[in-house]
Amino acid sequence: MTINCKGTLVDLSTPKVMGILNITPDSFYDGGKYKNAADILQQTEKMLTEGATFIDVGAYSSRPGAKHITQEEELQRIVPVIHLLVKNFPEIILSVDTFRSKIAQETIHAGAAIINDISGGKMDKNMFETVAKLQVPYILMHMLGTPQNMQKNPVYKDVNKEIIAFFAEQIFKLQQLKQNDIIIDMGFGFGKTIAHNYEILKNLAHFKSLDVPILAGISRKSMLYKTLDISAQEALNATTSANTIALLNGANILRVHDVKEAMEAVKIVNQVL
Repeated sequence: MTINCKGTLVDLSTPKVMGILNITPDSFYDGGKYKNAADILQQTEKMLTEGATFIDVGAYSSRPGAKHITQEEELQRIVPVIHLLVKNFPEIILSVDTFRSKIAQETIHAGAAIINDISGGKMDKNMFETVAKLQVPYILMHMLGTPQNMQKNPVYKDVNKEIIAFFAEQIFKLQQLKQNDIIIDMGFGFGKTIAHNYEILKNLAHFKSLDVPILAGISRKSMLYKTLDISAQEALNATTSANTIALLNGANILRVHDVKEAMEAVKIVNQVL
């Protein structure tokens, strides 16, 4: 199971770690932390040194109820960061967290390698065509609603069946456009109750029937800290527990804030698989 990232073939038969680099002022865990070039480079170097295969850069906060920003603002935030990272780390494999096709196009041209779309193609009708033309790996995430309303009152008859049906439909559309590398992300916390999130985590292996790599993004999310009545800042141990479950159930990529601990979880799980 390999994906082609700008000519580099990445083998996902051994799970890989994707480090999160939020350049938003209002992300739920690390908002506003990485504002200048020095901080961005230092954090990126730390994650790469600790073993991250991918770095996921986001300039649009998608936490529940987050402020909506314009395409221009997102572009102004993210493109200079892509240039900065590619210049300083020529071998870096950058993923860009965006639901806008124009941002996808501009950032791939600037040196990014993967598009990570929280809307799974639902918020920009041109996204599928754009990634298919660019021929870059595409992370297809499930979200009910938008970041502004997704946690109002999410309802499913059968959360796993409905998400699998969504993925099957979207994967078919992408394959019709000759899109090669597709990765699925269940969208933990995106239009799901805490109970829904654990139902998905428990049954993650069911999603292997879609025959594409699985990304799990659970790091420090409210499904963990609300369950334990702690803060996101205190949820590292819970994140490792959840990541371990995800790996045992077939996750190929862990998207995390804390790379070192995720790499340790991968190494331990690999001993028993």
